[in-house]
Amino acid sequence: MAGSLVERESMQLDGRRLSSPLGSPVQAEVYFPRLTIPFCGHIKGGMRPGKKILIMGIVGVNPESFEIRLTCGDLGEPAADVAFDLKADFIDKQLLRRACVSGEWGENETAIPYFPFIPDQPFRIEILCEHPRFRLFVDGHQLFDFYHRVETLSAIDTVKINGDLQLTKLG
Repeated sequence: MAGSLVERESMQLDGRRLSSPLGSPVQAEVYFPRLTIPFCGHIKGGMRPGKKILIMGIVGVNPESFEIRLTCGDLGEPAADVAFDLKADFIDKQLLRRACVSGEWGENETAIPYFPFIPDQPFRIEILCEHPRFRLFVDGHQLFDFYHRVETLSAIDTVKINGDLQLTKLG
């Protein structure tokens, strides 16, 4: 068991390749996808009840805001529907939520029991898709529900993240 730990610790990134004592080099992107901000990624198969999106990261040192969007395709011309837009506003200590369907933005929802993010601290966001809504958890605590505006859940196939944070894991 100790040998396995030593072998794992001896893996090092060498340029764009991961060198492993157990075999040949492998492309680093296989194990360490680029989690740069702004981030845009594909949700394989789109959303469906029971599917969860995990976002782990670290809030910036002097954050103003960050935003997470679940969209129907990549925003472009014509603009894609935004099924869920979450903006963490550190100035007003609010989590603003809204959606854009057929070019029309809905009203912001703002009610939360507390503001969960702390500058320069790690966080874990889980967005659980249920039949009528998204359920958002931060660090294991449920914060709010956001009822679907986009009815075809499988069309929600893109996640975009931007703002004052570093991403450490997506799943």
